[in-house]
Amino acid sequence: MDKVVATAAAAVADVGDGASLAVGGFGLSGVPNVLIEALHRRGTTDLRVVSNNCGALSTGLATLLAAHRIARVTASYLGGNEEFARQYLAGELEVELIPQGTLAERLRAGGCGIPAFYTPAGVGTQVADGGIPWRYDGAGGVAVASPPKETREFDGVPHVLEHGIRTDFALVRAARGDRHGNLVFAKASRNFNPLAAMAGRVTVAEVEELVEPGAIDPDAVHLPGVFVHRVVALGPGEAAAKRVEKRTVSG
Repeated sequence: MDKVVATAAAAVADVGDGASLAVGGFGLSGVPNVLIEALHRRGTTDLRVVSNNCGALSTGLATLLAAHRIARVTASYLGGNEEFARQYLAGELEVELIPQGTLAERLRAGGCGIPAFYTPAGVGTQVADGGIPWRYDGAGGVAVASPPKETREFDGVPHVLEHGIRTDFALVRAARGDRHGNLVFAKASRNFNPLAAMAGRVTVAEVEELVEPGAIDPDAVHLPGVFVHRVVALGPGEAAAKRVEKRTVSG
């Protein structure tokens, strides 16, 4: 029942080339940076990543992206990541862009054992009809485009069929966690981390504060330990290292 692993390197040691990863985080919030850095140092490549975005400010997944370790990304937001956009348009990276809510539900569905579901999001667009460029050919043309999806009406409203997502591994970050893998997420980091954790066949969590079993009120648990297989306790410096993506000043 004690799922604590001594180091981040040991926790990702079996993530091999070509593995699929569900990675938590929302912008710079709740990104498992320590686990990602360990994966980068290991040299793992040809990764297929599922995440809301692909890192920002040269941190998180942007580290793996810059090293050309990622072959495919399933995401909902390109954001201000210029290298992500450059690789995509140059044909160096395959990208499946899907609505953000659909991505969240596909991860949750996969974790719950639901193979597919219908949603009205995307009906009447290329999301349902197909034709979204997944990979460019480097010369301005489309090498691979998204296929059309099955649609069906419910109560007179058209819906599109979306498939649940399961990945080989999941990497997440939590504010608190115990040795059994029960996790608590802080604020916006709760958006995608629990869903990514559910989708992974092997889920690794880095936690800012490791506590003993029983220290977390059961009613306060955001993700039960049944979904978590390995826990890495961060050091004080690692836990405190948090950046701000966009600073704003109001008068």
